[in-house]
Amino acid sequence: MEVLTVLALALLWDVLLGEPPVRLHPVVWFGKLAGFIDSRYRRRSPIQDFIAGTLTALPVLTFALVLSFLPLYLPFPLNYALAVYLLKSSFAVRSLHEHIARTITDDVGKKRKAVSMIVSRDVGRLDEPHLNSAAIESLAENLNDSVVAPLFYLLLLGLPGALLYRAANTLDAMLGYRNERYEFFGKFSARLDDVLNFVPARITALLYLPLGGRKVLRHYRLARFKINSDKPIAAMSAVLRVWLEKPGLYRFPGREPEDSDIERALRVYWLVVVEWVVIVSILLATGVCPCLNP
Repeated sequence: MEVLTVLALALLWDVLLGEPPVRLHPVVWFGKLAGFIDSRYRRRSPIQDFIAGTLTALPVLTFALVLSFLPLYLPFPLNYALAVYLLKSSFAVRSLHEHIARTITDDVGKKRKAVSMIVSRDVGRLDEPHLNSAAIESLAENLNDSVVAPLFYLLLLGLPGALLYRAANTLDAMLGYRNERYEFFGKFSARLDDVLNFVPARITALLYLPLGGRKVLRHYRLARFKINSDKPIAAMSAVLRVWLEKPGLYRFPGREPEDSDIERALRVYWLVVVEWVVIVSILLATGVCPCLNP
């Protein structure tokens, strides 16, 4: 029940206050530590780069693990306060909504700028339907990364699981690129993120079933382009009945996505978030998960 209390307070913080200050955000700390090591390593051979990239990930993951155990050594109520703060830092419900909501505009220039802040693809050549698609895809993919997966690992391993997942996801976001600089240096981080997201991504897709029924399953069977991220995108496409496409990589069928479909996607997003929070809360309340209490 202690973990359930911490989760409830963390969710309340998220909805009412949003993200902690940037300077005090553990995810920012993870990124700065990884960036510090990355900036000081000169690329050499593929094997050396892979080893160096793996060794770069280890202190970031260790740092996350150390942070997660600090509440165990503090007296009440400081232990709860720190546990709530750290758990809140592992997920981002309100922040994700806010970032996607900024893409809802009739001004294509403003839409393009807003979309460029949430996706890594080149948005300069995208028309309005593809900009709408990119925004909805980002929402679907990050529903897994920012909400479902952290709480999944909270269920499995308690606060250490949630923070370790967030650290691994941050490493992938910073280093997991397939380009000359990160092809080998970031490979461990990218593969670790793939492994950790394998189950949560599929849970995320299944959470859409009450909203889309068999159509979700049909779209899910089409999601064979990527290991994880296309599964939630396929499910969102099924529920909204719009096509979602990353040119040259995947396309899920439906009608052309409009500006209003981003608003609909946000409503679907909140329904799935509530569904998942209820499931997690029930599992915590019944003592199914072996979480470490604060």
